[in-house]
Amino acid sequence: MATDRLGDMRLFVEATELKSLTAAGRKIGISAAAASARLIKLEGALEAKLFDRTTRSLRLTDEGQVFLRYCKIALQAIDDAETALQDKQSAVKGKIRISAAVDLGRHLISPWIEAFSQIYPDLSIALTLTDSNSNLIHDDIDIAIRFGLPDNDLLVARYLAPNWRVLCASPAYLEKYGVPKQPADLIRHKFIVLVTDSGPLNEYYFNFDHQPLNYVVPMENAWETNDSVQARMWALAGHGITRKIIWDVATELKQGSLQALLTDGIVREAGIYAVMHKNKYLAPRIRSFLDFLIKKFEMAAPDILTQLPQPKS
Repeated sequence: MATDRLGDMRLFVEATELKSLTAAGRKIGISAAAASARLIKLEGALEAKLFDRTTRSLRLTDEGQVFLRYCKIALQAIDDAETALQDKQSAVKGKIRISAAVDLGRHLISPWIEAFSQIYPDLSIALTLTDSNSNLIHDDIDIAIRFGLPDNDLLVARYLAPNWRVLCASPAYLEKYGVPKQPADLIRHKFIVLVTDSGPLNEYYFNFDHQPLNYVVPMENAWETNDSVQARMWALAGHGITRKIIWDVATELKQGSLQALLTDGIVREAGIYAVMHKNKYLAPRIRSFLDFLIKKFEMAAPDILTQLPQPKS
């Protein structure tokens, strides 16, 4: 690829980030007129319009969104290659952009990131904690730790650990309202429901003796939150039954501050995965962090998941 094309790509990426072609040109040391001429030349070479432009704003077209994705991949690969050639011993450097669920991220992933940064002090971290699935492309995420496989063929996933969800409540709540023995009993109970960008996670699945069952929590009287930590705290406070991934409540279940319910019907799930861009160059820092995550989950799983309720099949 010609050097001037790479320069045009950098100008294009800067313009999208600064939302100004003039500012992008100033950053790379060219005039506003020169920046505009280079963008017009780039659009001509691509035979595609990248921006809808007005005197006050730039807005990416659909074609511009696609081109931006691959420009970032290409430019990051070049930057990483140059870094690796310049100093092979210090290749694990730069910034890693990580996304994880709130509860898992705070009590497990965050301490691991701290340990990883001690090994590689030249790294910087951008950590997004959200219980909604991050869009790796639009949110500029390098690696997302997710429950289950992605449904986007532009992404790839690496298995990290087994996972399943359990219904749980505090002993105080169960003493007051009783312990449900079957899914039909749930109609008499109060609930705490996690709400994501995709809607409330209020449909619970069970499998009793190979017979699938489900229960949908009515949202009218449920406590709602978009924060999985808050859902756990409300459950500990006795406000109702909630559904949590086993990793988030392992400590509370072992201590007895939460009690797992309907454990004979626990459904096996896909697991925890590290999700990445399919054709994004894996920089040394990302590859090293992935290897670190794999080892951490391998070491943690036997200790954390032992003696906890598990799927029957």
